[in-house]
Amino acid sequence: MKLLWLTTYFTGLIWSVIHPLDYFTWFLEAAPALICLAILAWTYKRFPLTPLTYALILIHCLILFLGAHYSYEKVETFKFIRDFFGWQRNNYDKLGHFAQGFVPAILAREILLRHGVVNGRGWLNLLVVSICLAFSALYELFEWGVAVFSGASADGFLATQGYMWDTQSDMAMALAGATLALTILSKVHDRQLYFLLPK
Repeated sequence: MKLLWLTTYFTGLIWSVIHPLDYFTWFLEAAPALICLAILAWTYKRFPLTPLTYALILIHCLILFLGAHYSYEKVETFKFIRDFFGWQRNNYDKLGHFAQGFVPAILAREILLRHGVVNGRGWLNLLVVSICLAFSALYELFEWGVAVFSGASADGFLATQGYMWDTQSDMAMALAGATLALTILSKVHDRQLYFLLPK
């Protein structure tokens, strides 16, 4: 399992870094996946996660690597989807922000449950969604900061494509992702957590 995870991760990373559209944009987009690998390596023995959580994190990293290689507004597959549905913009960035809610929701849920932070599943779900929204808002502030300090060179990173409600829709997609993850994966996650939670 670990070997397959690492092989997939590094295959995606190596492909992504070979002749990307722009290396500055690549670094900004891929940085969360690189930081994630370092954190997972550091916590692997002291706080191993469920297979579900590791799998979701890997998928999210691959989404980041693809967006980093092309820049989010120029991902080839989503150009076809844009044209097929008659959209005005390439919406690959919305998939990224959906994952930004979907994946952290399960990770946050796992950490909160294993540390016994919350009593009651209603409060758990509320706190998980709140964490995901806070993370999404923090990322939007980071994007804004990069745009202010780097000017036009951050255009590929922002991928707004002229959409005035880009920031708000990004956070809405993260909210949708977090809500859907809790709705469809909680039972599967609970079964895997059974072997990690203190008896």
